[in-house]
Amino acid sequence: MCPEIRGVRSGEDPEARLEEARGLALAIGIVVAHSYTLNVRDMKPNTLFGEGQVRNIATDCELHEAELVIVDGALTPIQQRNLEEKIGRKVIDRTGLILEIFGERAATAEGRLQVELAHLDYQQSRLVRSWTHLERQRGGFGFLGGPGETQIEADRRMIRDRMAKLRRELEQVRKTRELHRKRRGRAPWPVVALVGYTNAGKSTLFNRMTGADVMAEDLLFATLDPTMRALSLPGVEKAILSDTVGFISDLPTQLVAAFRATLEEVTAADIVLHVRDIANPDSAQQKREVLNVLAELGVVDELGEGVDAPVLEVWNKWDLLSEERRDDLAAVAQSDDTIIAISATTGSGVDALQEKLGAVLTAGAKTYSLLLPASDGARIAWLHAHGEVLAEQQVDAEGSAPQRRVEVRLTEKEFGRFEALDA
Repeated sequence: MCPEIRGVRSGEDPEARLEEARGLALAIGIVVAHSYTLNVRDMKPNTLFGEGQVRNIATDCELHEAELVIVDGALTPIQQRNLEEKIGRKVIDRTGLILEIFGERAATAEGRLQVELAHLDYQQSRLVRSWTHLERQRGGFGFLGGPGETQIEADRRMIRDRMAKLRRELEQVRKTRELHRKRRGRAPWPVVALVGYTNAGKSTLFNRMTGADVMAEDLLFATLDPTMRALSLPGVEKAILSDTVGFISDLPTQLVAAFRATLEEVTAADIVLHVRDIANPDSAQQKREVLNVLAELGVVDELGEGVDAPVLEVWNKWDLLSEERRDDLAAVAQSDDTIIAISATTGSGVDALQEKLGAVLTAGAKTYSLLLPASDGARIAWLHAHGEVLAEQQVDAEGSAPQRRVEVRLTEKEFGRFEALDA
């Protein structure tokens, strides 16, 4: 169910939120027996919902033979426990559901570390629910504490120790990722990062452009772990395309922190491609959610423009629009050179997108006249591979080793990478 709380998330369409909640449940294989929005005038600290609403929920569970109740919002540990007691069913909130999805989908060692850390952070405050049968027992050490409290403390200590270990391992992952980024920075290949709301079609576009076989299904969070592949672009012999985890509204804070190292890949990109599901009626709200996360990472400014790298909007699922809607949006896209309309499924517009990427990456290229030792075959070959060599001639001077003068067109970044070859 989707609580419609007065004054909270008022800018979103309730039906779109409910549909997203259904999508989250389906993403983990849950059969949705019934779903609806529920107006909440006053949030009750013990159950969130009013007594009558709780009874109605219990009745609905009986009618539809539901075994699980999903609340598309945040529940406190007390609210979750009280609802389970009153409804007689297991209850999870939005955070718990997303954590379950991430736990099932994470494939790499880094992804599993991040998900486990987020799970433990979430479970810390909910330990009391596992030991309610011991809470009122007396005895043990001390005057007030009983076996239940001792067990809870022991579990909390174990969780804290495990979280500390995971943070150390993730810090090592972060340092390794930083080394990889620096190595790529010394390499001549520009990086293009795909970002966007979950299920916007990033992985489908990634597969279309690179020929990869990354999982791409009509599911929320179909892929979690970042993937990189090489691709060729007009005027650019080789570039790296990076597919990242999808964003979602109200992403649990535990996951935002745990996946920050993964999202940092976007900060090192030369171009950021913001893939939007333009056929989704809530596309504008999804765009705001993505820009909020990118702003937190320092990728975009307050106006949504790229800070260190240009941001291009890719309007995906163009083929799903009605003809009237397509005509309206086409006028907008044609008036803004940062918008490219495509269909990753059919391939329509992808060639134009690649042309645009090549033009952006080669924009501002300058001609350099470089004098290099004729014996420095490695750097001369680098210029041929990664720049546009306009002229090359042998220069012989008496009393000195032969040299070659190379006239080459390079972007400022490529020239910086060429200079770094000396280091």
